[in-house]
Amino acid sequence: MSEDFRLDMGAPWLNLLATRGRHFGAQPVERIPTVERLRDWLAVSELTPLAPATYADVRAAHQLREVLRELALGAVDGLPPDAGQVSTLTPFLNTEPVHLAALDRLHRSAPATAADALGRLAHQAADWLTGPLRHDLRACPEHDCRGVFADPGGRRRWCPAPACASRGRVRALRERRRAES
Repeated sequence: MSEDFRLDMGAPWLNLLATRGRHFGAQPVERIPTVERLRDWLAVSELTPLAPATYADVRAAHQLREVLRELALGAVDGLPPDAGQVSTLTPFLNTEPVHLAALDRLHRSAPATAADALGRLAHQAADWLTGPLRHDLRACPEHDCRGVFADPGGRRRWCPAPACASRGRVRALRERRRAES
């Protein structure tokens, strides 16, 4: 179920961006094309809604993902957001409040709908993009990836995907060998 989801980007909202792999490549990989896959992704993200997800929720997840991708890459690249991006994100922020319970550990209420689950991701992203955590964001330098990930130590060059780091290292080695010749 979850083995092909990227859950290593540093935060659930960043993991949402990774539900479309190789985004800038010739053959992007869509990891939530159906209601069932959205349901699975929400489950592994601990955001299972009480009501069943619909195909409209899949479209909304794609819309949220793409506006967050634009905003996150803009933050990484030092570009200001535009009003269209903000107006696309704003409706996702109008969701029900989260209720907490002290049980065996701290628990939060389940989102009532998939829209509420997406709203929680939108709030998390807005907090990151408007606060000090925005400085921890990095984008993979691989031209077909550009995956946004959290790098609080500032030491990573590539996203967590092993393929990106391997391709980057091989390319750097070839360039060094060419320069030596």
